[in-house]
Amino acid sequence: MPVNTASAAFHIAPVVLKTFAEHRKQRKAREKQGKEAPQDDILFDEAFNIVKSFIELGTNNTIESLQAFTNTRVPSLYWVAVSPVTIPLSICNEAADTLIEWFGPEELNTVVGGERWWQVRGLSGIDAEWIAEREHLDDAGEKVGNGQKLTREEQDILQMEKLESVIFYVHGGGYFWGSINTHRYQIIRLAHKLKGRAFAVNYSMTSGKLLNTHGHVLFKTCSLPVNDSTIFLFYPIADNMATDLYLIRPPPGSLHKAVDPGKIVFAGDSAGGGLCVTVMTVLRDLNLPMPAGAVLISPWVDLTHSFPSVLQNTETDIVPPHGFLAKPSVLWPLDPCPKTPRIVRTETNPPPRPGEADTLKPSPEREEADKAGTDIPGEGFAVETQEEMLEKYNSMAPYTLPSPQVAEKSASSESSSSSSEMGGRAGHNKAETQVTPAGWEAKPAKILMENDIEAPLELRCQIQLYATTEQLTHPLVSPISQGSLCNLPPLYIIAGDSEMLRDEIIYFAHRAAHPSDYPVREAVLKGARRQRENAAKFTTPTKVHLQVFDGMPHVLTVFMFTKSARYAYRSIAEFVRHVTQKPKEEIERSPFPAFEWKPRSDTSESTEPLKASKSKKRPKPKPFTKTQGGPGQESPDSEQIYEHNEQVTQETLRKLAESPEPDAHLDDDDVLPSVPIIRERIDIHGMVRPMEPREEIPALHLPPDKIGMIKEAPAMRWYRGQEEWDKRFHKAGKRVLQKREKLKDKADKLIKHALEQGLVHEAFPESLVDEPTEKHSRRPVNRRTSIGEIQEYRRWGPLDLKDERPPASAIAGRRDTHESLALLRTSIYYAAPITHKTVPRLKASDALRATFDPHDDPNAPPKQSASEQQVDRMQIAPLNGLRIWEKILGYLGRKSSTKATDGIRNTAAIIRREREDTPPKAS
Repeated sequence: MPVNTASAAFHIAPVVLKTFAEHRKQRKAREKQGKEAPQDDILFDEAFNIVKSFIELGTNNTIESLQAFTNTRVPSLYWVAVSPVTIPLSICNEAADTLIEWFGPEELNTVVGGERWWQVRGLSGIDAEWIAEREHLDDAGEKVGNGQKLTREEQDILQMEKLESVIFYVHGGGYFWGSINTHRYQIIRLAHKLKGRAFAVNYSMTSGKLLNTHGHVLFKTCSLPVNDSTIFLFYPIADNMATDLYLIRPPPGSLHKAVDPGKIVFAGDSAGGGLCVTVMTVLRDLNLPMPAGAVLISPWVDLTHSFPSVLQNTETDIVPPHGFLAKPSVLWPLDPCPKTPRIVRTETNPPPRPGEADTLKPSPEREEADKAGTDIPGEGFAVETQEEMLEKYNSMAPYTLPSPQVAEKSASSESSSSSSEMGGRAGHNKAETQVTPAGWEAKPAKILMENDIEAPLELRCQIQLYATTEQLTHPLVSPISQGSLCNLPPLYIIAGDSEMLRDEIIYFAHRAAHPSDYPVREAVLKGARRQRENAAKFTTPTKVHLQVFDGMPHVLTVFMFTKSARYAYRSIAEFVRHVTQKPKEEIERSPFPAFEWKPRSDTSESTEPLKASKSKKRPKPKPFTKTQGGPGQESPDSEQIYEHNEQVTQETLRKLAESPEPDAHLDDDDVLPSVPIIRERIDIHGMVRPMEPREEIPALHLPPDKIGMIKEAPAMRWYRGQEEWDKRFHKAGKRVLQKREKLKDKADKLIKHALEQGLVHEAFPESLVDEPTEKHSRRPVNRRTSIGEIQEYRRWGPLDLKDERPPASAIAGRRDTHESLALLRTSIYYAAPITHKTVPRLKASDALRATFDPHDDPNAPPKQSASEQQVDRMQIAPLNGLRIWEKILGYLGRKSSTKATDGIRNTAAIIRREREDTPPKAS
């Protein structure tokens, strides 16, 4: 049964009853042990188990059904202004040019797999929404519009201009599910607390665009070279880059004015938090405008799962223990019926080193490593133990960082070289990429074993939906592996103490604030030029406010009714308000609201600027304890809790200032303590206490060469889960393979018929058309009488991927899914890229078939993937009789209109010719 309201209710109902029955018993057991937990609240206990159960339901279904359910359009509340907009292709192209510049020609080819496939889109832009409370719009000013006829949504956008601060929110969902709709109420809460506006984007996700991983010929005229070691799905990064550009440089015709980057704060949860970090590092590296700050809620920054909490907090978190598995489907390209195990004992010696993925670039360093540490398997060949491999690999010369001056000079020369190679073609970049040598391919990633005397295992399968196994350590996939996390705007980072990602979040925060204490793994610097430059160039510690919430799971803001979440929303709003509305000088001195305090002596002249900038002093809150609120006692409200927590933080800073430690010192004017990181814990009542010293946090003692590594325990846990899924869904896997073959045949027919009807494209020879005639051979078609048109800003389509290597998570190069056929049909008949010469008419027989096909429509572009396009909740069934007649009559009406237009045009042409042929009368 697919994921829908009925199946979710059926699956969750027993969980609700079981939780209710066991709640009292479990709470009493904790009381006997003197423990407190968020589960003491029956509402949280129920909510936690419901969310956990729903995610489990998703792993027992296909990716398609989960994406469709979580991207179903949900109406907003009447008191909220929600204004949908579309980020146009012109802005998407600007973002693409930015990323092309970041990678450079060589890495575009070897790492990304080309510059075209990730620019292929089914829609004519990216769906996004402005969100704010109507009450705040009413306060913002009078109705606007200057007499123009505007819809209510358009008027709302203009009224939102009065709201100063903007939260650019990037939703989470493991990079493959979730949408604005699943997160809308969280975003509304943020806008409410901030009294500002939010901007959310429905970025394309994993399996929104896919390629066959096993190298099957997709169709006979355009088979693509396949390399399993191409990079992660690139769309989420490109879409969020485009969103940032849309805010600060809106295209002509946009209703909103350009937003000052200093008024924008990035915010994201889980995968969205990781994307926020990735986009900010790209902006930093290219010296582009940065946001005022970022709010990272349980950010997923290490896709290798190399930290202990991934294994320790399985029972206390909502994330499935085996990761995000899925029932076999046509969309997800994982081989549903593998003939060999997905994890095997390694057959070669390094490279890659145990725990690491091989480089995707056939570089001299890789060739040298091959000679130094690799033998060719054969008679008498011996695979070394892990200990021997590590010793041989480590015997190579270590890498040393260049000086900042050298790094700056190198970056400048590389940038100018890259620009010249790209040719500077505005709106249609084409990097002169180097071609990967024939036959070269990266070796499978090796697993770091717990026992050094064993030979390592190696992965023969993709284990994360977002990226290939070979790319899990790439800095844009796992920001924990960035060469430098310095020189970023202030970061407010939230984590749950009971979540699986806790350790990587804590380590990420400390590494950003203390770069010298937590250096990046040496292999990262050896393998990437830009990361080497960044490590030497960006050295100013990023200011971080880290808060870890007792007992809370992944993305604690989902549980909005808890005291912990209420405090988090309030803190986020205060942080956003502070970094976007305070003077720049004050933000540089005190990037977080908690920094705002005066020294014990108010007589110093240096305190005057601070006094002038502070708002009206609030009355000192009455002290209270977390036990307050019992019988006969009044429970503290959120305002009291927040002000109490401010006092705790300020007192901590005073102690640091009076007894300087390595973490803090007084700045020059002796007003504020300069600290790179504020470290706090929040109990289940929402009250702050200082975090324990760094020496007492196990995650901060992992050696750098063990971070971002593929390790045995998490890999084998995934493997056991995947094996169970392979057995459970074996028959479904066989059906998937059969469906893919049928869809490939359907794609062949689609292209053949398009050529017969007038499609002109260089990828197809005339020989594809059986018995070509003068009537059917590349006959130009008048675009005005065709269904669609060639779009000026649409650079590439699925027929333009010759010599490209799309990853296993992009339908742009596939022909064996319903989504890939929809993308192909759209690019041929409705919204053709500029590489197409004609837009053919739809064949009558194809139109008739489309009438009865639930995935097609003869009168409009077919629906795109649910990971890209929102799904309407209320739809007439595809095969409903009324719907079929609607399609038929619409098609016949359009054909009649086309014939009438042709008749008028032909009549006009005849009259013109007759006038030209008739000699003028003698005067």
